[in-house]
Amino acid sequence: RMYAHHDAVLHSVREGVLIMDADGRLLLVNDEARRLLQLTPDIDGSHATALGLEPRLTRLLAAGQPVTDEVHAAGNRLLAVNIRPTDRAGGPAGSVATLRDTTELRALSGRAEVASERLRLLYDAGVRIGSTLELSGTAEELVGVVVPRFADIATVELLEPVLRGEEPAVPHGVLHRTAVGGVPPEHPLFRSGEKAVPPPSSPQRQALESGQSVLCADLTDAAGQPAPCEAEARRLRDQGIHSLIAVPLRFRGVPLGVATFCRTRPGAAFDDEDLVIAGELAARTAVCVDNARRYTREHTMVTTLQRNLLPGALPDQDAVDVASHYLPARAGVGGDWFDVLPLPGARVALVVGDVAGQGLHAAATMGRLRTAVQNFSALDLPPDEVLALLDELVARLDLERETDPDSARITGATCLYAIYDPVSGRCSVARAGHPGPVLACPDGTVQTPDVPAAPPLGLGGEPFEAADLPVPEGTRLVLYTNGLVASHDRDHDTGLDLLRRTLAAAPDRGPAATCQELFSTVLPARPSDDAALLVARTHRLAPENVAEWEVPADPAAVAPLRAACAQRIQDWGLDEAAFAAELVISELVTNALR
Repeated sequence: RMYAHHDAVLHSVREGVLIMDADGRLLLVNDEARRLLQLTPDIDGSHATALGLEPRLTRLLAAGQPVTDEVHAAGNRLLAVNIRPTDRAGGPAGSVATLRDTTELRALSGRAEVASERLRLLYDAGVRIGSTLELSGTAEELVGVVVPRFADIATVELLEPVLRGEEPAVPHGVLHRTAVGGVPPEHPLFRSGEKAVPPPSSPQRQALESGQSVLCADLTDAAGQPAPCEAEARRLRDQGIHSLIAVPLRFRGVPLGVATFCRTRPGAAFDDEDLVIAGELAARTAVCVDNARRYTREHTMVTTLQRNLLPGALPDQDAVDVASHYLPARAGVGGDWFDVLPLPGARVALVVGDVAGQGLHAAATMGRLRTAVQNFSALDLPPDEVLALLDELVARLDLERETDPDSARITGATCLYAIYDPVSGRCSVARAGHPGPVLACPDGTVQTPDVPAAPPLGLGGEPFEAADLPVPEGTRLVLYTNGLVASHDRDHDTGLDLLRRTLAAAPDRGPAATCQELFSTVLPARPSDDAALLVARTHRLAPENVAEWEVPADPAAVAPLRAACAQRIQDWGLDEAAFAAELVISELVTNALR
């Protein structure tokens, strides 16, 4: 009766059981073992080698040696095999083997691993894609995430208007291949930087126009799937591509481009789950591409604004030969500016300024200050008075902005204003929170004259003072903003010393060459601020080009003076200015005598 119970248990358990004697012959085989090993009913008493099993499993059963959860194939199943000898407690020699079907478990485990890898892929995409506001950088980040983990080859192609920061009006047109991964840049099929209009039959065109992802699981069989035309499919197959997904990059309904994922490894075709992952990757990328597109548009607008606000061609005048250079900060736009303003009497005003911050506000503020300086210079005031007017303007503008919490303050802007007189050979300079000028004299000496310092614009308080400097002919006046000499890892004095040594090394260098040399030598390797530079080489007017008269305090002297003035103007060949000059001189002298 107990034997009947044991026999019932053996045949009802969910694990296969085989009992073998010391010679490896079967003494008992339960029903589950027969099913798992696909044994025939007359197998009882047979030797393990006669069961028709896989060689490794046959040797294991015949040996009867202890094993624990050793996996073996049996047909299309994977079995976990455990074997224990039966003679350890003094019983008959032999062994007991148990078989557990792990086929489904391993399949589930494999799917779980695939799902886990896909989740890791999406997580990495969320972390790595969008770290830059550059369109090409964002596209390259997507390619870097998916190759080779998800695809063997990946490309990102953006519509041309997107590269200009614009919204494409239609979901087709010229595509620019912005990023390529998995193949060399000069690959014949996926050449980086190439422009093309995809044909209507291409998966990329289908994805762009439909707004839906296109799966070409097997490019060797177009049946039942939206595969490209045979010519397109052959072109892909010739490069070893057998499976492809094309995914549109769209954000809020706006088409931006298309991402293409290809596989070349045998037996690794894309499936519907891969299509979902590709869609997730594209959706995340599209958000970042649109952010980069908007930044590109705004950056283009701001740089255009700044380019229009800075002087283009510097005005012609006889006092100085002048050259300038400007380098924007990493943001691409800032508040540094410069100007050259002709004044009466052949004089010239040289201006350099710096508005704190970067971006649109700094550029717009710079434009307002530059316009104000131009207007104030027309009053022909000395430098200290020009800065006083500018200081009042900045304070007034900031007072008006107090009611707008979104408006940034202007206070803190700096400016240097200098007037050079080619007749006297002197230069009057005043500054508001700005670095002083550097004078590179023709004899090779370099001076940093003492110009009274004053607070930045808008702070008020101390009056501005001007310094009157003698300037030998041929001297290079060097005006600059702080970004040229200072950075996070270099203080102003260190940079200024390098600037002085660079100027002293080549006293004969012209203004344009001086600008180039200073920017290549003095500018920090990693500039943290924009930098502006103005270099002016001074001239003196020849004595024959200057007329002076001493006029006695007698109204009768006005007529001879007018005649002398007319003669000198005629000698200079300026007949068209004779009448106006005579009138001005007559009024000046007459008013002085009164």
